[in-house]
Amino acid sequence: MMLLRGTKAVQLFKGVVIIVLIKLISWFFGLQMVSWVTDQIINWGFIAIIIIFQPEIRRGLEHLGRGSVFFHNRKQNENERNMIKALDSAIQYMSKRRIGALVTIQKNTGLEDYVETGIRLDADITGALLINIFIPNTPLHDGAVIIKDNKIAVAAAYLPLSESNLIPKALGTRHRAAVGISEVTDALTIVVSEETGGVTITKNNELLRDLTRDDYLKLLKKELIIEEKDKKENRLLLSFVSFFEGRKKK
Repeated sequence: MMLLRGTKAVQLFKGVVIIVLIKLISWFFGLQMVSWVTDQIINWGFIAIIIIFQPEIRRGLEHLGRGSVFFHNRKQNENERNMIKALDSAIQYMSKRRIGALVTIQKNTGLEDYVETGIRLDADITGALLINIFIPNTPLHDGAVIIKDNKIAVAAAYLPLSESNLIPKALGTRHRAAVGISEVTDALTIVVSEETGGVTITKNNELLRDLTRDDYLKLLKKELIIEEKDKKENRLLLSFVSFFEGRKKK
């Protein structure tokens, strides 16, 4: 369940559990009609899942084919260290000058719904590029940068705004967007306040405010760099879950 939490596959998983429970209850009490109905749902449901989640299944198979499902190699960790270095450079520059910024980093849950709202860049991550994107009154400064597969996938993307009453009123749209994306995905989002220069990170519906440089660097390393002992874990289940990530809202 830890792998499913924070992904949209959890809704599908709950549905499957309910159907299986109904099937077991109908079998135990001899409810033939209910048992027949659940059999039909199971038989046709498998086909429906394949059709409905075809894009996600394809992405999952491509991910599997690249071999990154089973191990997180040294090269990938090096890429993530370089990404953190670039983020740190940009955060320090923008924080000192109170340049507002919103950067979302994809983890396990797909962000295609939100990537499609932005302007595609597919660029290498550098501090200079991030700074230039968020310079006020430039074409890309409004909205979010989305980082995916160690690339700046898009800029000027729209993220869902949280409607939570727990968010302090002093915080603006960027912070609400950062909390909003953390409510529906497992993405990690960095906010630089244009009012105070303060640095905030959201993850798993948590809002971590006024972070020092040491605070956010420690958090980024913890969230993005896979330790040696974790590399040995089998990631097949995570691959299966990725089949269902990024499902478009109806």
